[in-house]
Amino acid sequence: MSKRRRNKIPEGLFKADIESLSHEGRGVAHIEGKTVFIENALPGEQVEFKYVSKRAKFDQGVAEKIITANEQRIEPECQYFGYCGGCSLQHMTPDAQLAHKQSVLLEQLTHIGNVEPELVLPPLEGPSFGYRHKARLAAKHVVKKEKVLVGFREKRSPFVADITECKVLHPDVGLKFTALQQLIESLSIYNQIPQIEVAVSDNGTALVLRHLADFSDEDIAKLNTFEDEHQLKLYLQPGGYDSVERLNKSDTDELFYKLDDHDITIYFKPVDFTQINVEINKKMLNLAIELLEPNKDENILDLFCGVGNFTLPLARKAKSVVGIEGDKGLVERAKNNAIKNNIENVEFYAANLAELDKSNEFMKGSYDKILLDPARTGAKEIIEALDTKNVKRIVYVSCNPATFARDAGILVNDKGFKLTKAGVMDMFPHTTHVESIGLFCID
Repeated sequence: MSKRRRNKIPEGLFKADIESLSHEGRGVAHIEGKTVFIENALPGEQVEFKYVSKRAKFDQGVAEKIITANEQRIEPECQYFGYCGGCSLQHMTPDAQLAHKQSVLLEQLTHIGNVEPELVLPPLEGPSFGYRHKARLAAKHVVKKEKVLVGFREKRSPFVADITECKVLHPDVGLKFTALQQLIESLSIYNQIPQIEVAVSDNGTALVLRHLADFSDEDIAKLNTFEDEHQLKLYLQPGGYDSVERLNKSDTDELFYKLDDHDITIYFKPVDFTQINVEINKKMLNLAIELLEPNKDENILDLFCGVGNFTLPLARKAKSVVGIEGDKGLVERAKNNAIKNNIENVEFYAANLAELDKSNEFMKGSYDKILLDPARTGAKEIIEALDTKNVKRIVYVSCNPATFARDAGILVNDKGFKLTKAGVMDMFPHTTHVESIGLFCID
């Protein structure tokens, strides 16, 4: 029998009893001994589903009818839920979403890191909609539809979803998909604009248009009119990130966000990494400082520091802070942010924290406490390389529970720390993304 025939997708609807929820937010069932992951299904439910793929070790499906519903099931707020790939959990109550994310974190800590926190922190919560201040939208002229689409990708598909709004995006952008589509359709290079980068700041919303051909003079006039009508800040990107420039060159104002609790303003460029959820970022920052307990006698190391989001508030409370970041552009922005906020007890260095050179100046320093906020790949290399004999506390902010659990295992089982506290932060409501924080201490 050929592999194609063996994996042929059955037609029709099939019943399944949902046993649990996978890390990706899909219901888990077993049919004739084989695992089936079913979207739009929750634990304890009986559903009718259709198959979307069959593989050697597991199958995948989508629930089409809920026969018996979980009490935590709700009607999705967005009309495109299940079609657009941007969200996965809108059919669950916010409390159920957070409980699921917490269970994922604790399970990963146990199974990957062989550790468990002494105390589970209450989750940090924020707005459920309109929270997203950073995004990368796809743009595509679809010949068959005779229109330009702007949005996220379809679920289980590389195609751009045909949507007119996004409720999780900041309203400055989330309610203007149709206007953006019409703008691009009106341009001479309508089929040469593959993406739009979104960055919402306290002083305006920036849109970075990636373009593969030059705009005509008429196009530029249309872009300027659109910017004025919608009160947006348009940027053009003909090449890499270094090529990004403001459409209106007379507007020299930098994007920024304020951290009022710390009397700090963070300036950034529209393509810089900044946290997508500003309310959770403020709560996360306060929690990290509370856990780290900095004081004026201590030297602190901030790894993966970006534009200084944690570094500068910590410097208000510590003797000195050293921030390390791999992106040289972000390091320059961090240095400028320190100057603009009149903070002098900080130093910033550019270094690849995955390929360490132990001759780097910051590696020679002695630190009382450390804060880490790595990318999804985690911080294994720097954790293993650092001399932590004088370090009393480490606060680890993570966007990937698997690598956080792995690194927690190193800190606890190899470096002698205790994971005293850990919890989740709802940085990305309605998605399966798990943002977490942990405190590691030495007795």
